[in-house]
Amino acid sequence: MDFKDYYKILGVERDVTDAALKKAYRKLAVKYHPDKNPGDKAAEEKFKEVNEAYEVLSDPEKRRKYDQLGENWRNYERHGGRPQDFDWSQWSTGGDTYTSYQGSAEDFFEGGHFSDFFEQIFGRPFGGGSQRQRTRAGRGQDVTATMEVSLEDAYKGGTHQVIVNGERLNIKLKPGLYEGQVIRLKGKGAPGRGGAENGDLLITIRLAPHTAFELKGKDVYADVPVDLYTAVLGGKATVQGLGGPLSMNVPAGTDSGRVFRLKGMGMPAYNNASQPGDLYLTAMIHVPRQLSEKEKELFAQLAELRKQ
Repeated sequence: MDFKDYYKILGVERDVTDAALKKAYRKLAVKYHPDKNPGDKAAEEKFKEVNEAYEVLSDPEKRRKYDQLGENWRNYERHGGRPQDFDWSQWSTGGDTYTSYQGSAEDFFEGGHFSDFFEQIFGRPFGGGSQRQRTRAGRGQDVTATMEVSLEDAYKGGTHQVIVNGERLNIKLKPGLYEGQVIRLKGKGAPGRGGAENGDLLITIRLAPHTAFELKGKDVYADVPVDLYTAVLGGKATVQGLGGPLSMNVPAGTDSGRVFRLKGMGMPAYNNASQPGDLYLTAMIHVPRQLSEKEKELFAQLAELRKQ
C-alpha cells in the first residue's frame, strides 16, 4: 500500500493553519467538482482525493496520527527501507472499526469512495462495519440537471418525463419557458443523512435551436413566404406561428424584406399571461418559376404597360 501525502495533494505546507487549509481545500474542491467537469473521470478522482485529504487534515486527532505515521514513513525510507515492506500494523485500525465521522467529506460521499490507505489507517467512516456507526445528520445535496425543450413546448407548456435515480418523474411545464430558467423539484435530490430532508433537483432549461423561429426575449422572429400575386395585389396569407397557423393581411405592393408585427403572438410571459411577446415576420417574395407561354405573354404585356 502506498503512502498518500495529503499535504502535497492540497498544495500546503505541513505547518499550514486551519484557515489556510480550508481555503486551499475549497479552491481545489471547486476546481475539480463533478458539476464543473461532467464526465471527466480524472477530475472526479482528484475531487475524491482532495476531500479525503481534507477529511484527515481538518480533524486534529486524525492529523496528529497522520503526522506521526508520515514521520515514521520518511525515516523508514531514509534508512533504505522498501515502501512495500513498511509495517502498517501499528497504525492500522482495521476496516470495520467504529468511527464517529464529523468531517466535510461526508457532504460529498455516501460510502466506498475513500482510498485503501485511508480505510486501513482511519477505519471506514461509512457502511460495511460490523458495529453501529454514527453519521452526522444533514440535508441531502441538491442535484443539478439540464433539460432541452423545443420552442413549441416552451410556448405551450405541458408535461415532460425524466428519469432520476431510476425514478420516473412527470414535470409540468408552464407556458413561457426561457433559456437558463431553473425549475426546482423539492425533495428529489440526494438523500438526507440521519433522518434529515432530501436535497432538491434543480433542472436548467435549454431551448433547442429551431429551423424556422428565432427567440429574442419574449419576441419571436421568422421569415414568411409571400407569393408574387398577393404581394402585388394584396390579400391574406396564412403563416405559421409557434402556437399554430395564423392569418396575416398583406397590403398591395408589399416588398420583399418588409417586416410585419403580430402583436401578442410571440412567447407568453412565464407566470404572466397578460404580457406576451410579439411575432415579427419578414416577407420573402417568391417569384413564380416554369411559366407557361401564356403567362410569359401576360407578363410581357404588363412590362409594356409599366413603360407607358
